[in-house]
Amino acid sequence: MERYEEIEKSITTTYRKKIWNKFVKAIKEYEMIQDGDKIGVCMSGGKDSMLMAKCFQELKKHRKMNFELVFLSMNPGYNEENKQKIISNAKLLNIPITMFETNIFNVVEKIDDHPCYVCARMRRGYLYNKAKELGCNKIALGHHFDDVIETILMGMLYGAQMQTMMPKLKSTYHKGMELIRPLYYVKEADIINWTKNNNLDFIKCACKVTKHYDINDKNYTPSKREEVKNLINDLRKVYDKVDINIFRSAQNVNLNTLISYVKDGNTHHFLDDYYDE
Repeated sequence: MERYEEIEKSITTTYRKKIWNKFVKAIKEYEMIQDGDKIGVCMSGGKDSMLMAKCFQELKKHRKMNFELVFLSMNPGYNEENKQKIISNAKLLNIPITMFETNIFNVVEKIDDHPCYVCARMRRGYLYNKAKELGCNKIALGHHFDDVIETILMGMLYGAQMQTMMPKLKSTYHKGMELIRPLYYVKEADIINWTKNNNLDFIKCACKVTKHYDINDKNYTPSKREEVKNLINDLRKVYDKVDINIFRSAQNVNLNTLISYVKDGNTHHFLDDYYDE
């Protein structure tokens, strides 16, 4: 048995409950795939997107749905070492990637205000364009469960709003394109365990902006997402179900108990119909 086959097998055996079943559940529950889809599986080279690619390959083997896959790897300006690491890992895992070049890192490096936000928007735009060029109608991103609950808390604590990271959404600027997040239910800790137990080594954040930061520097300031990640980990020590409760809070919203909410750009206030009887 080839090494990539052993790694594939671990997803549906050792990690069947914690990864595979949750991957399939998200796809079914949120109707992420329809017959005839051509999905651009977006691969940054990190652990999450590499696992997602392997899960998609496994799903394709089952032939329960008729869909095509294109494994897209965008090079936003990685150094040669990181670029080669992505290529070698894809070869090791038997993933036929299509890599294309952009100059995103060079552009973002000159931005002082919210460079990470600008980088994320630019990356997504390039991915949509390339996927559409290759005939795809969807792109898949490797955001996992922890990304979702961190987004919920970040919105509340730093954005003064209640919002979440949606499991799928239609593109605003790329007509006919859709974004899906199949790892929606998969916890980051389980992805890390899968990586370690298979002796895999993927690139971390390799951008030119964050490389200047040293977490051991006394002047180092963690990002808001890092702060929230640490907060959630501390809360887990007090109550082990706190993460799932954060997640479910975005599913159990009671509009009758909200002061106001926004839908389609319109704000609805509880006083609007308070006296209507």
